[in-house]
Amino acid sequence: MIEVENGHLLSKHPDKCRFPHGHTRKVELVFEANSLDDREMVFDFKLIGRMIGDFLETYDHALCMNTEDPKFDFFKEAYGERIIGFESEDPTTEVMARTIYQHTKASLHQFVNDADPDYPVRADVRISKIRVWETTSSWAEYAE
Repeated sequence: MIEVENGHLLSKHPDKCRFPHGHTRKVELVFEANSLDDREMVFDFKLIGRMIGDFLETYDHALCMNTEDPKFDFFKEAYGERIIGFESEDPTTEVMARTIYQHTKASLHQFVNDADPDYPVRADVRISKIRVWETTSSWAEYAE
């Protein structure tokens, strides 16, 4: 599980969530394979950081916003790369789970095709699901 301090605002929300607010998000990734490798692993967990660490770092201490929010350009101008735009959709935890899943799937594919000889990833390894925790009692999960 990887933790990220992240803010968002949900412009379509009728209540307090339409205002900027933050969460200590926990990102849980589940990988699977048909069998274990010669080291009795699906693959070495060390690679998870390489696959997704830099991507999740962009979310850390950043504010996620719908690009159609009337204040998006103002925030982007003021805070630059710390504002992450979600094209025409609110950055709900569900949307973030889908986005992280898609990034992880593409990154995993890259590690299969361009394997590190010390930490190979077999072709049958796949991302099963992503769970993104918004609070200690609420989370969203995405799987294909």
